[in-house]
Amino acid sequence: MKIQVAHSPDSDDAFMFYALEEKKIDTGGIEFQGVLSDIETLNNKALNQEYEVTAISFHNYPYVSKDYYLMSCGASIGYKYGPIVVAKSDMGLKGKRIGVPGAMTTAYLTLLLYEKDFNPVFMDFNEIISAVENSEVDAGLIIHEGQLTYENNNLIKIVDLGRWWYDETKLPMPLGCNVVKKELGRELASKITGLLKESILYSLSHRKEALEYSARFARGLAREKIDKFVGMYVNERTIEYGEDDIAAVKLLLDRGYEEGIIPIKTEIEMV
Repeated sequence: MKIQVAHSPDSDDAFMFYALEEKKIDTGGIEFQGVLSDIETLNNKALNQEYEVTAISFHNYPYVSKDYYLMSCGASIGYKYGPIVVAKSDMGLKGKRIGVPGAMTTAYLTLLLYEKDFNPVFMDFNEIISAVENSEVDAGLIIHEGQLTYENNNLIKIVDLGRWWYDETKLPMPLGCNVVKKELGRELASKITGLLKESILYSLSHRKEALEYSARFARGLAREKIDKFVGMYVNERTIEYGEDDIAAVKLLLDRGYEEGIIPIKTEIEMV
């Protein structure tokens, strides 16, 4: 049986899925085929149920929850850190043109909760830093490894939205998750979830080996920064949601609904 597993071409996702895609663990006859796309593309493809298993943004979960279970492992959750807004100089964000990596990203949802009055300029996540440098936008909303490298481009941090969220709620910042198609049935969906958990545990216990694989997806990031970035988003919270993680997901989606950003009141259904 073949199962397509879609995730973003980033070092943290590569680290998570390494053992599944490189056949390092016994999958019980299931063959996992990796598909790489940026997170906003994955968000859009999930709306059409294109893949059996896919990474998505938590912001997108309400729109796909009728077709996908939330997997009980594989979440990217920041504790007192998360997406950041950067600029060439200190500024308020009200009324500014801000480069953002997609309308369905959790980063965008969180920025709207922080400041609604700005002009979003949607672009590929890896174009945002150069757009800020070239003054095509006033500021940029940074996800992925750029959170560790923006200073190399002489940019400054305006706000860390994960830190802001923690100060507001005393909860971690849920960013990305993995979902599995309901049409596979709960039994198979649970088995696939268990295999993803095994894959994450394998990488955590074979860290050097998994980091070498992840480096292929790190866009030239220095090895120590790859290790740091992976550690930020693949950790004990990735193995299994804690109570505060679940509370954070519920609160984030409820806040989005209450603010009129998300039109659907969502119940979480997990395997």
